[in-house]
Amino acid sequence: MKQRGLVIFFSMILALGMLAGAAIAQEEIKVGAVQPITGRFAFAGVNINAGLEDALMMANEDGGINGKKIKYIMEDGQYQLDVGTAAFKRIMARDNPIVMYGESTGLGKAMAPEIKDRYKILYSSTSFSSELADAANFPSIFVPGPTYSDMFGILLKYIAKEKPGAKVAFFYSDTEFGKDPIPFGREMCKKLKLELVAEEVAQVGAIDVTSQVLDLKRKNPDFVIFQGFVVEPVITVIKQCRDFGMKCQFMGTFWGASKMILENLGPLADGYLAVNPYMYWWNEDVPMIKKIREYSAKKYPNVTYRDNSYMQGYMTGLIFVECLRRADKAGQLNYDGLVKALQSLKGFETGGLSAPYTNENNKFPVARVWKANVAKKILEPASDWITLEKE
Repeated sequence: MKQRGLVIFFSMILALGMLAGAAIAQEEIKVGAVQPITGRFAFAGVNINAGLEDALMMANEDGGINGKKIKYIMEDGQYQLDVGTAAFKRIMARDNPIVMYGESTGLGKAMAPEIKDRYKILYSSTSFSSELADAANFPSIFVPGPTYSDMFGILLKYIAKEKPGAKVAFFYSDTEFGKDPIPFGREMCKKLKLELVAEEVAQVGAIDVTSQVLDLKRKNPDFVIFQGFVVEPVITVIKQCRDFGMKCQFMGTFWGASKMILENLGPLADGYLAVNPYMYWWNEDVPMIKKIREYSAKKYPNVTYRDNSYMQGYMTGLIFVECLRRADKAGQLNYDGLVKALQSLKGFETGGLSAPYTNENNKFPVARVWKANVAKKILEPASDWITLEKE
């Protein structure tokens, strides 16, 4: 009889433990991510991952999702579609998160139909591709800022204001990343009465760009916009153009808006312009930047700088957290609730990290144009926030 009582007692303890575990699991919200931690874009991936994770963990410190804690689950996709796809599916099968982050345009496009019909999750990524901002077809997939097309539009609006009728050249990589905004850019040139005098194409990392530079010299544009590159051949193009005595201004989109490119260009960065929807690490008067720097000093005492790629990851984390809070508060912490929450973002305050965020077709077509300060090796605002209106 005594033995039977002990069995019942321990069975009750085990049952209570299982119930407690289930309760804890219900109070935990999983956010998954496939990040390019190794591979050719690791220099950005490490920062993006840190930004996203910091935004989620800082939210936990601020009370989580109405009391529920976020668990961040990340795997390295190596910026390879097959590796990234396998990691994505592995996380979904093993952990079943309700939010996911992806490492590339290719991964987002490959998984988009399954995200909508099979996995039913809120999703964003490193990419600003126009194809990933389509609320009608993919209501839960969003771009955490302007698309590449929007960025081109913002740069072209800036050009039209600074020099009406200016001659413009596009210099882009022969990749999806490079070609993404070009058709839109052509149309915007027509609309703004800018003269598109050249389109130059090169491989990512190309060193020999002699023919493209000679064509630029012949066409003599006032502005050259780079797209689809990070460092090379941007540096080589600018150097050779300056060697020819060309006075054109060079511009870049988000991945050309980093301090890294200024450090590589050195004095050649004089006059360089770039579009960026977020504030920088050195904008210490911005409340959210101040908060990030204080958290970083506490958690990563050896880190003295975070690039704009970190801010992209962090911004995405802010949007994830706000959508989770709204959906949970509405008692609908699921796919439908997250979609509703995403669509409800109107004037969402980001502590100054960006302009107040309003979802417009699952993107936010607002950014600033920034200009290089060679002496300080930083980018400073050359414009206020510029909005690309609906066409």
